[in-house]
Amino acid sequence: MRPSKLSDEQIVALLREAEKGEKSIAVLCREVGVTEVTFYRWRRKFAGSTVTDVRRLKQLEKENARLLRLLGQRDVEIDAMKDLLRKKW
Repeated sequence: MRPSKLSDEQIVALLREAEKGEKSIAVLCREVGVTEVTFYRWRRKFAGSTVTDVRRLKQLEKENARLLRLLGQRDVEIDAMKDLLRKKW
């Protein structure tokens, strides 16, 4: 999937502007340069979120990816040690 042109904080701001109802969703999408389908996908993903919630979510996703990488490395090391210990010298 292609990365978004807008940051998550900008997306939340756009959704807040749409909630005000001053402009139609079609007009907002045209101004930003995204399709309405993308807007509704964002609305489903970020429904009820604030900018701080989005920042925290991004931070947690980064930390989770780091922890998963460390866990994978540890599992590889454990498998290597088991293979080494199984061999008879």
